[in-house]
Amino acid sequence: MKAIKYLTLGFAGMMALASCSDKFIDEKKNFDNVNTDIYNYESGINGRLNDIYAWSLPDVNVQDVQRWKSPSEGTNDMIGKSTEEYSGFSDFLDPQKNLTSTVGANAVPDFFMGDKGNIQASVYGRIRNINDFISNVQSHSASDEVKQKALGQAYFFRAWCYYLLMKWYGGVPLVSEVQEPVPSSFTPRASARETKNFILADLDESARLLAPYTMNGGWGGGNFGRVTTGTALALKGRVLLLWASPLFNRANEQSRWTEAYQTMRAEKDSIDACGYHLYQTGNNVNGSDFAQMFLQSSTNPEAVFVTLYNNIAGDDLDNQKNNSWERWIRPKNATGSGLNASAMLVDIFPMSDGKIPAGTGTYTKLQTSDSTYDASLPFMNRDPRFYRTFAFPGFRWAYNGNASEANSLYPSDGANYVLWNYCWYTDATGNNDPEATNNYFADGLLNSGKTGVYVRKKSDDLDVNASPLYTWQATAANGGFSYSGAQCIEIRYAEVLLNLAEAACGAGQMGEAVSLLQQIRARAGYTAANNYGLPTNLTGDQAACMSAILYERQIEFAYEGKRMDDMRRWMLYDGGATQPEGAPADWTLTGWNGNTCTWLGVKPLNGQRRENMVFRVADSFGTGGTTADTDPLKNVARPDGVDLRLTGNQLKAQMDNLAAWYRTHLVRQTKKGDSYDQNHISEYINFRPKYYFLGFSQGVSSANANLPQTCGWVDYNTGSLGTFDPLAN
Repeated sequence: MKAIKYLTLGFAGMMALASCSDKFIDEKKNFDNVNTDIYNYESGINGRLNDIYAWSLPDVNVQDVQRWKSPSEGTNDMIGKSTEEYSGFSDFLDPQKNLTSTVGANAVPDFFMGDKGNIQASVYGRIRNINDFISNVQSHSASDEVKQKALGQAYFFRAWCYYLLMKWYGGVPLVSEVQEPVPSSFTPRASARETKNFILADLDESARLLAPYTMNGGWGGGNFGRVTTGTALALKGRVLLLWASPLFNRANEQSRWTEAYQTMRAEKDSIDACGYHLYQTGNNVNGSDFAQMFLQSSTNPEAVFVTLYNNIAGDDLDNQKNNSWERWIRPKNATGSGLNASAMLVDIFPMSDGKIPAGTGTYTKLQTSDSTYDASLPFMNRDPRFYRTFAFPGFRWAYNGNASEANSLYPSDGANYVLWNYCWYTDATGNNDPEATNNYFADGLLNSGKTGVYVRKKSDDLDVNASPLYTWQATAANGGFSYSGAQCIEIRYAEVLLNLAEAACGAGQMGEAVSLLQQIRARAGYTAANNYGLPTNLTGDQAACMSAILYERQIEFAYEGKRMDDMRRWMLYDGGATQPEGAPADWTLTGWNGNTCTWLGVKPLNGQRRENMVFRVADSFGTGGTTADTDPLKNVARPDGVDLRLTGNQLKAQMDNLAAWYRTHLVRQTKKGDSYDQNHISEYINFRPKYYFLGFSQGVSSANANLPQTCGWVDYNTGSLGTFDPLAN
């Protein structure tokens, strides 16, 4: 088996890998164009297994229309827009949109069925294929070693598919055998506890089967990217943490926290034995390790569960598997599209001493920074990870290419690229209008839209990686960064540590939780000299400790698609203070003093707005036109772009020079993020309590009238509120 970056699909993959028999193409008994004879041979089994990987691995390229197929990986999709990371109301936050179980503009997203017309890609179609694979591997004559390796990976992916269902719906039908797609194959909806136990059993079996082959440093022979014992146990930890969290544990049963903590602590050594650990080089410069861990071209100790890509260009060839992230985040004048970060997240990132800026009101039980936060200069004196997460005017963001033709006024090859995305208005009335659209941006960006504070997270920065993972093609239809082979990491080792820290805190082991937080902070660049930037009261205050862990997760995993899961787990939209219509008594939050936000000291996201920011030309320089050469600052000398390769006084001098230039030439301006109503009055986030557990869409209910609807949602078939309680035992 080889690393999963050249994933072949279906029939073509079988033809390439199953050379053992010429009969396997004669029948189509398992919906995947293969005859069961292939399961007698290692090549045939591996070909089918690769097909399971292809349909089941997380995919950074999946968008909202297929969000049922893969979890969010950090884009401005409906998941990202349901957090502090991006502005713009998602379906889940829109105060004007009350999602329903019926077809229409307000239809609840369907993460349960997906594309029912595609047996390979649909939610239960994938599970069916995995069940088919497991059954055939078990019943055929390949060697025990071949079977064990294959089954260990298949059990993991079945657990993965069910985890994606459980986190949204609680209990779901548990199908563990191949069923014919006929009405008599109906499987009832299991409880959340049964679903959790099923997932854990599959993960335990996966870990056991893969242990002989992966617990001595991981797979050998170029098989990095395949799941391991450590992958299974890391996902198990995530599931145990979900089960202990307020979403599923409204009464705060301590036994759940204890089980999660003791299990995760005991199994961490097995995860480590697979070769996983925090990515650290010993030469961390301004958070360069934090950036570099996403830019590995082979074995990556941080990547516990990873999807590999390649930079092959072609016409949808079977061996072409490109990552679009770099193209999405790069500015337009570097041939990208750009993703804009919300001002809310920018403002709550830690200061350089590791503490939250004073005045945010977001985490009231955490010690605030002694450093004064100047919101007009948000890049000054921040956590090292800040500079690897966001990009501002005046910062180097080098790349391996040359897009000068798109930037003729300020020609610059990629190796010397500095972002200058300040703006000006054609009319001075726009200077204080958050809705004004007559603003144009410097250096050829003009009115390209995505021009505020850029998301820089996971970028293949030439100053960090001298051998980029993309193949630059200035004439590529989708931009120069189209063909990137960067990894997409779904579970990082940092999550293994933070999951354990959270479980330890919940179990009352705050000292161990703080020790794990310190490891994360050490990699970021903090030292013991100031307690790694952490508050000093965490070992004696469980609520403050848990708050610090959630804050660390928010910062460490920004733009990785994890935040909405954390917000739902901890009910951070409203603290769990209200329940949907028809909710049973066990939905009432009795633990955490009845409100997780109050207990944690976290400001609920409901009732807030997320705005954007731009840096506009100061009033004294006037207005400009609609072309690059009408920039009011075109004759003003710019300071050197801040170079994060520098340290000490050299870097400080560049930062100070840029700050001085901002003070004279630029003004931070708030721009509309979340929507206004028709009267231009601000609207505010409203995540309704029924969204903590999703209901079935009309399509699901129509396809199977026997599936009970989730509490709080109307059953399309009966017109009454649903009766299924995800929390019932």
